[in-house]
Amino acid sequence: MKAGIVGLPNVGKSTLFNCLSNAKAQSANFPFCTIEPNIGVVNVPDPRLEKLEELVNPERVLPATVEIVDIAGLVKGASKGEGLGNQFLANIRECNAIIHVLRCFDNDNIVHVDGNVNPIRDKETIDIELQLKDLETVEKRLEKVNRTAKAGIKEAVLEQSLLNQIRDLLLQGKSARTVVAQNQDEADLLEAFQLITTKPVLYVCNVDENSAVNGNAYVDQVRELVKSENAEVLVLAVATEADITELETYEERQMFLEDMGLDEPGVSKLIRAAYRLLNLQTYFTAGVKEVRAWTIHVGDTAPKAAGVIHTDFEKGFIRAEVIAYDDYVQFGSEAKVKEAGKLRVEGKEYIVKDGDVMHFRFNV
Repeated sequence: MKAGIVGLPNVGKSTLFNCLSNAKAQSANFPFCTIEPNIGVVNVPDPRLEKLEELVNPERVLPATVEIVDIAGLVKGASKGEGLGNQFLANIRECNAIIHVLRCFDNDNIVHVDGNVNPIRDKETIDIELQLKDLETVEKRLEKVNRTAKAGIKEAVLEQSLLNQIRDLLLQGKSARTVVAQNQDEADLLEAFQLITTKPVLYVCNVDENSAVNGNAYVDQVRELVKSENAEVLVLAVATEADITELETYEERQMFLEDMGLDEPGVSKLIRAAYRLLNLQTYFTAGVKEVRAWTIHVGDTAPKAAGVIHTDFEKGFIRAEVIAYDDYVQFGSEAKVKEAGKLRVEGKEYIVKDGDVMHFRFNV
């Protein structure tokens, strides 16, 4: 599961990615690794994991992670291959969600590709390019499905109707994520189309240090514009975040943050927001050898969650022993949770809750 950072050139994408790449500095005992030069596996900050570590005192601790991709800057005409357009669009298609960085600060020393700062125009530039690429995809697909729909084949008629609906929206300058599937068949088709503008989006307003807490007029404009999109807007002073990650000690970073009026680094909020954007949640396993955060989708059942550890766990699933995180913290150990009668035994239909501490029984 990947979240791709997109935006025009010189809006702060690479600086943000570098901040995320240094996220290990926020949790010094957690590893960070880079898969490729433009893909980082970033730890998801989670104080619950630290609390479990404190209670269990394991040999090692492994956090949940999310992949962040630094995607080439886009320019007008990208949908037709201008600039790095083809590379940009191929990379973003492989991502599951979009982190859209918008420049919301004035600085005469940093040239804007369009000559002046205007986050609304910048957003529309990227939206249009993505919509044009999706329109091309939709029209190609319509050419094929129109023939079979004429024959009255039910599946083709449904696909044709949905494609026409998406096409109309794209022509109006709206993204395909505004389409609401009416049933599972439509939901499956929307996923199969693999359209760029169906991907969920998080808008990151890159501001100056003085605007890090409350934002500014540019941020207000963005919030107003995206109200109808059901998208989250995050305010981040990216250059300042870069300075924070360069500080050597936790105490220095906390002092810097307090001076700014912040309780934690903005990149930590961003990583968690990206995790939510990807519709992910965490459950834990806790033992003396390892305390670990496991990543699953919201709504996954206990066998699905077990399968993240090993496919054999899902195939041979018998039951899950579940402790609510709050109960684990309240009683302080698995043994005391059992004594209090708070350990639950759940079966195959159990929907895992965020923060569950789990142990699986299986037979292969």
